[in-house]
Amino acid sequence: MKRMNGDSVGITQGSRLLFSDYVDDGPMWSGQGDRETRNTINFPEAFARAPLVHVSIGLLDMDHKHNIRADVSVELITAKGFDLVFRTWGDTRIARMRVDWMAIGALPSEEEWQLY
Repeated sequence: MKRMNGDSVGITQGSRLLFSDYVDDGPMWSGQGDRETRNTINFPEAFARAPLVHVSIGLLDMDHKHNIRADVSVELITAKGFDLVFRTWGDTRIARMRVDWMAIGALPSEEEWQLY
C-alpha cells in the first residue's frame, strides 16, 4: 500500500495511441516474433515523488486469424512521467493499439522548497 501521509493528492490521466501499423505495414501488423514499442508519457505537473500508475487497453484492433498476445506495462516511473511499454510475440498481427492511463500520487507541498 502506498501511503500519502496527509499530503495533497494529485490525479492525472490520459490516452495514447501507441501505433496504427496497418496504415504503413509496420512491425506490429506485418512482423513476426518478439516486438516492442515504448512511449514516454510526461505528466502536466510533477508529483512530489513517483506516483502509482495504472494502465488499461482502450483500443485493440487486430487480425482475427491469429492469436491475441498483448503485454502492456509501465517502466521507469518518476515524479515527472513514465514509459508506456507494449510487447507482443509470435504471429500476432495488431493493427492499432490505444492505452489509457491514470497516475495518482502525492503533490509537492508549498512548505517544501528546493534550492536547485
